[in-house]
Amino acid sequence: MKEITKRYVKEELSVIWKPHLCIHSAVCFRGLPKVFDPRVRPWVNPDGAEKDEIIRQVKACPSGALSYTIQS
Repeated sequence: MKEITKRYVKEELSVIWKPHLCIHSAVCFRGLPKVFDPRVRPWVNPDGAEKDEIIRQVKACPSGALSYTIQS
């Protein structure tokens, strides 16, 4: 699979998704469906929750397909 990286930005927070690493466990979707919804495009909506909630959910990703950066 081609190694694509997608970035979704909310203020200083960037959510990074690497689909080639995703195991489709749906942990993100079940944990924070207002941000992570595979039924819509784009499937990541960082405006759907507060920064701390998003970071907590990204850290729960079992495959490492989701990560984040914070710009200062």
